[in-house]
Amino acid sequence: MHQALHRGQLTLEELVDRHTIRNRSVRRLLLDYFHRRRSDTDYASLVHLVRHVAHHFWARIEEINPEQADLNIPADLYSTWRRQIGVRHDGKPRIGVDTIVIAVRSFYYDLHTWAADEPEQWGPWVASCPVPPSELRGLAKRRRRINERSADRTRQRQPLLPLLVRHVEERYDRTRTLLEQASAAAANTSFTHDGRTYRRVQTQEDLTRIRSGHRTPVRVRDDIGQLIQIEAEEETAFWDWASVETLRHSGVRIEELCEVSHLSIRHYQRCNGEMVALLVISPSKTDRERVIPMSAELFHVIATIIRRHTRDGRPVPVLRRFDPHDKVWSPPMPFLFQRKIGSTRSVISPFTVLHMLARCCEDLAERHPAFHLVKFTPHDFRSIFTTELVNSGLPIHIGATLLGHLNIQTTCGYVAVFDEDVIRHYLAHLNERRRLRPDHEYRNVTTDEWNAFEEHFDKRKVELGACGRPYGTPCQHEHACIRCPMLQVSSKMISRLDDLEADLIARRARAQAEGWGGEIEGLDLTLQLLRAKREDTQRKAHRPPIELGIPEPRRREEVQ
Repeated sequence: MHQALHRGQLTLEELVDRHTIRNRSVRRLLLDYFHRRRSDTDYASLVHLVRHVAHHFWARIEEINPEQADLNIPADLYSTWRRQIGVRHDGKPRIGVDTIVIAVRSFYYDLHTWAADEPEQWGPWVASCPVPPSELRGLAKRRRRINERSADRTRQRQPLLPLLVRHVEERYDRTRTLLEQASAAAANTSFTHDGRTYRRVQTQEDLTRIRSGHRTPVRVRDDIGQLIQIEAEEETAFWDWASVETLRHSGVRIEELCEVSHLSIRHYQRCNGEMVALLVISPSKTDRERVIPMSAELFHVIATIIRRHTRDGRPVPVLRRFDPHDKVWSPPMPFLFQRKIGSTRSVISPFTVLHMLARCCEDLAERHPAFHLVKFTPHDFRSIFTTELVNSGLPIHIGATLLGHLNIQTTCGYVAVFDEDVIRHYLAHLNERRRLRPDHEYRNVTTDEWNAFEEHFDKRKVELGACGRPYGTPCQHEHACIRCPMLQVSSKMISRLDDLEADLIARRARAQAEGWGGEIEGLDLTLQLLRAKREDTQRKAHRPPIELGIPEPRRREEVQ
């Protein structure tokens, strides 16, 4: 019944007919095209292709121009479609526009290519591609922006990962020890755990089930009277901990996590007799199996999961797993990430892990405000794992093999998150430069030198504010402060600028009356610079102040 409730793969006719295609000839063409493409792509990619070409492209074209009968799309029609496709139905900008445009461009060029071998079928539909070359201009730049946003996302979440790990560990330890004490306690007796008092609850119904030989769940009531289903709490806390630990120590994708089974555990004996535990990852996104040497932490998590499933002396239960992307059921296998809810045992789905992480972040947001705006997804653990793996010095091609990247450039994209190699070499350069500099340059400052240093800043104070000229340099503009770009006007002197402006305007009127052309030109320049400085000062006045502090010389007793 559970398997029958899940709809399997749809036929191509059903996929296309989910989108309204009025032109029956074009519908037949699209079906033939998708049947041809089906041989070189998987089901999930085929669903996306149908959505891009049939729904986002042709169905929208027919909405704009219901009389369109072939693939010859006029430039004005394409411009209208391109403008509309950039906005979603809810009014928000669409992120994956490039993917749709590339799918449409590939559709036209596939027809051109196939028409050379099968002109009787594809030749009548050959038309000029409406996507101009300018559409793909800047594509690499837009993809770099996507990579930069992904890198920034990793930078934000890496410092918060220890907080999430500590949260799931403490919650699992707390519920596990509470369950152990509650299981050892007699019915309706109280016990203390972590400074709080609990009482094990056992109803008449539970006693009836015990007399019938059935097992009853462990329930406790805390000191405020709240009933706690401690077994269910411990079960949830355990799988939260196991999922987070496995994701962060292996770097697997969420689909690969759900597909890990008891058969995935292998061992390898090295030449020196050392045994290395291996985790075999089944083919998923790249359709290629790979092997991950397990660290001690990862092996501990996997072993704990296996012990949990086999604690009653039975092997790991064998189940079938439904793939939400390919819409197929797997053969019966002893999946590790499975749990029993009520009377039904099923494999944990990727959506369950996603909701689990969201729930943990909401709990952490009560104590750590950073989690109000930051949420973790399963792929964030993979990004952080890859970043630390590459930046720790592991060769890039080894990292690509462990992560299942077919293209080494995919792994290289993670290096830019925290370029440890650049930081390490730059710090080594600074240390070497300090070592080569003469020792007398690192001597302690004298009193005269410090007084001269303070005197420089005293001389930079002028009527309107402060002069920003470098240390040890005299005034280069003959104290013409209004025109000087080094002048930093104080917000308290804005009224003084108004007085100077009124005086300059009066002087300009006198110069204009007297016919002093050179004076007028100079006054106009001064007025222009004065007004610019006033606008800049007014804008900066609204910014919050930042206290940088003033350095103080070390006392002689500290130096000695």
